[in-house]
Amino acid sequence: METVSENACFGGVQGVYRHASAATGTDMTFGLYLPPAAQAGKVPVLWYLSGLTCTHENAMTKAGAQGYAAQAGVAVIFPDTSPRGEGVADDEAYDLGQGAGFYVNATEAPWAPHFRMWDYIAEDLPKAVFDAFPLDEGRQAITGHSMGGHGALTLGITHPDRYRSVSAFAPIAHPTDSDWGRKQLAAYLGAEETPWRAHDASILMEKRGHPGHILIDQGASDQFLDLLKPEALASAIAKRRQPATLRMQAGYDHSYFCVSTFMGDHVAFHAAALGA
Repeated sequence: METVSENACFGGVQGVYRHASAATGTDMTFGLYLPPAAQAGKVPVLWYLSGLTCTHENAMTKAGAQGYAAQAGVAVIFPDTSPRGEGVADDEAYDLGQGAGFYVNATEAPWAPHFRMWDYIAEDLPKAVFDAFPLDEGRQAITGHSMGGHGALTLGITHPDRYRSVSAFAPIAHPTDSDWGRKQLAAYLGAEETPWRAHDASILMEKRGHPGHILIDQGASDQFLDLLKPEALASAIAKRRQPATLRMQAGYDHSYFCVSTFMGDHVAFHAAALGA
């Protein structure tokens, strides 16, 4: 584990670290905020998954999570969104390749060797951080924005025993029926659509749900609403009778201005579920 930087922040430490990932076969960089409570022992963990084009840095510097996390005594982890570096496949489009890992394990060329972001988030990075930092492995929650909201929902629903609570900001909610999804799922997983279903939050919600309450904030003025398809997720929540709060926030768009406005609500939501 290499320390890239560490800065005092709300009485805790905002760090950036780099490690060798077995899942991606590359070095990966992530942010980790440790609240003041971590000085006395292990603290619960909130994973924050970022969206298209982002690195670990976007949410770390724009989402405003640290102050709320310090008060709640919760650590926040900000992973990168894809593998990077020499020899890692990429694409000229912003929504495929580096910065657009989509939180799946790619099976298709040229992505398969490195684009294994599902395993990275679910297995590889947790092993690294729980070995190196005072984090309580038994108390984890997950959230994310846009592509990261898609990842948070699919990982959270798939691993209900791991993530006590799940939330999302403007998630890509029905990627199998959206241009933000069909393109990437076909590229990473192949033309056969059956494997795609395991990475569609609306399908997973209707089929499996989550034992906890789910919180979703969606800007009503989001310029990408037709791609995000929150109505599909709302329908799945209703069909599943899933305990959930889906808030359409009037006047808010897809930016971090929306995320930062409601971040306090999400941290409090997860802190309550984590017993922080």
